Amino acid sequence: MDPKRELTSVDLAALVGELGTYEGAKVDKAYLYGDDLVRLKMRDFDRGRLELVLEVGETKRAHTVSPERVPDAPGRPPQFAMMLRNRLSGADFVGASQYEFDRILEFVFEREDGLTRIIVELFGQGNVAVTDGEYEVIDCLETVRLKSRTVVPGSRYEFPDTRTNPLTVSREAFEREMDDSDTDVVRTLATQLNFGGLYGEEVCTRAGVEKTMDIDDADEEVYERLYEAIERLALDVRNRNFDPRLYIEGGDEGDADGEANEGTDSNAGRVVDVTPFPLEEHAELAAEPYDTFLSALDDYFFRLELADEEEPDPTDQRPDFEAEVAKYERIIEQQEGAIEGFEEEADATRQKAELLYAEYGLVDDILSTVQEARRQDRPWDEIEQRFEEGRERDIEAAEAVVDVDGSEGVVTIELDGKRIDLVARDGLEQNADRLYTEAKRIAEKKEGALAAIEDTREDLEDAKRRRDRWEADDGDDDEDETADEDDDRDWLSEPSVPIRENEPWFDRFRWFHTSDGYLVIGGRNADQNEELVKKYLEPGDKVLHTQAHGGPVTVLKATDPSEASSSEIELPETSIEEAAQFAVSYSSVWKDGRYAGDVYAVDSGQVTKTPESGEYLEKGGFAIRGDRTYYDDTPVGVAVGIQCEPYTRVIGGPPSAVTDQAATVIELEPGRYAQADAAKRLYRQFRERFADESFVRKIASPDRIQHFMPPGGSRIAEE
Repeated sequence: MDPKRELTSVDLAALVGELGTYEGAKVDKAYLYGDDLVRLKMRDFDRGRLELVLEVGETKRAHTVSPERVPDAPGRPPQFAMMLRNRLSGADFVGASQYEFDRILEFVFEREDGLTRIIVELFGQGNVAVTDGEYEVIDCLETVRLKSRTVVPGSRYEFPDTRTNPLTVSREAFEREMDDSDTDVVRTLATQLNFGGLYGEEVCTRAGVEKTMDIDDADEEVYERLYEAIERLALDVRNRNFDPRLYIEGGDEGDADGEANEGTDSNAGRVVDVTPFPLEEHAELAAEPYDTFLSALDDYFFRLELADEEEPDPTDQRPDFEAEVAKYERIIEQQEGAIEGFEEEADATRQKAELLYAEYGLVDDILSTVQEARRQDRPWDEIEQRFEEGRERDIEAAEAVVDVDGSEGVVTIELDGKRIDLVARDGLEQNADRLYTEAKRIAEKKEGALAAIEDTREDLEDAKRRRDRWEADDGDDDEDETADEDDDRDWLSEPSVPIRENEPWFDRFRWFHTSDGYLVIGGRNADQNEELVKKYLEPGDKVLHTQAHGGPVTVLKATDPSEASSSEIELPETSIEEAAQFAVSYSSVWKDGRYAGDVYAVDSGQVTKTPESGEYLEKGGFAIRGDRTYYDDTPVGVAVGIQCEPYTRVIGGPPSAVTDQAATVIELEPGRYAQADAAKRLYRQFRERFADESFVRKIASPDRIQHFMPPGGSRIAEE
């Protein structure tokens, strides 16, 4: 296994307790090594010299180190180090804390002239931000400018949005998170409950639950065992019931009972992990016990650094492209989860605003009652008492009030099972506008996350290109032989289907390849329709659109954007007909439950964004010059399939095009099942068809299937 280079959330939860024993230590000096390692030299009156290192580069850690192991002081201190010295010299260490269950540590230092906070981000790209007592950023190693959050000097530090804390989660919240999942148990614990991979597996092992068990198969007893295992782990962390272990791969087994000495330098293997307590997941590894987690961390990273220095010249070895690709894919998965969370939060906030208007009379009565009482100088306690008396008399307005917070001037009500905070001094319209504004702000966070995910996808594609160039020397013969073998394979019966992923440039649009091999792309919204016409429409392409309102701009590409465009290419009629079926199927025709619609096709040169005099084109709209070719009563038809070669992915489009390109397909027709529900039905059928169910979970989640489904209701054609 690869050595751990980043501390986990569980590690940090254990770490802060031990750091608390150093409260009161004074800071002497601060150092910055390179652009990612901060060292704070301190004096503890009971223990003497104390060294704290904070590293946020490829290795992400925060712990004390033995003075003899600190690196030599760098030359002229950079501006960041000088700023730290100016603010921290002589300051007392007040304490350390973990933000929620995230990989963020906050170190607080106090001096007569005020507080200084050092916030260490041990996730993603990593960062160290220095703020004052009010969280205004003084300086930071990396500036962050996203719509979701900003970390720049002069601004208020913004923590990332909080996620579920598994160490404090209630039983009810635990069950909700599990029920909302569509994958297996261990992945749910790792992502929905934020345990990460290792501790997700550890919880399963301690609970005696099969890790790959599908969440749909987990019953109440399974939930009970898992939650009890989580509670026991949380209790160990809260009570600081630690028994640290440093794990070694290739060393002698049997040290887990404490026979090894702390800090033993073993040449029998290499260090691969360090944990605050023994893990059943590491039962097969040799282990060394330690008295404290801080000393275990110090020794682990010291020995890891020595091992790195002894490694052979990496230029003589194949770079670990798989690890790099896996890292970017993991980041993308996290970013996609954040985007989904923003969508859900924005929808929930808008629904609250709409509920206020739906219950206009009731809400207005509550606000008027509070405002009139305040005008009469009645105290908040008396107002709360009046609502309690009203509930006893079954007054509807009083029954809707669940809390009154006089310190904030907020009344909390419950409508249709949703709790809504009302600013008592404002009217209903102002409270609703505030919620709509908040929903818009959350939606803007999603846009920032989308921009960030595009950057990560570019990094991923760059890693894949470098991997492909490295492997180009393997020759084409093997590739041809593999292709021949793949053509004959029964993918549905394969016990393990190899994953070969590819994220083409057109993946964010609607798309499919015709049975003749031509690419067809369509817009998902007005912005994408605009982009297709402006950026990707070239000579030789065909543009198709439904007569019905609300259809996507559909472009049948004659060439790839990377190739020279040509109007000399004659597109096959079969491809045009499939593109027409695609255009009508992903339009309002399907959404309205109709089975056919009219489509027209024009050459790319007939499409313009310049309207006639006196006319106006909305975003995503375009004007047509010249004659159109009509395809009347084009039938709707969509098939969703799983492709296994040359890439493993979900594909969708007209059945005539998709069927021959996929290992298995399911055809759809307009129906009564909502898009998300229909996607789950397809997901279950695909899992039943493949012997390798884990393959379907990895590449064909319901969300990914939904990506290729038409808008509106659907049903499986054969049902």
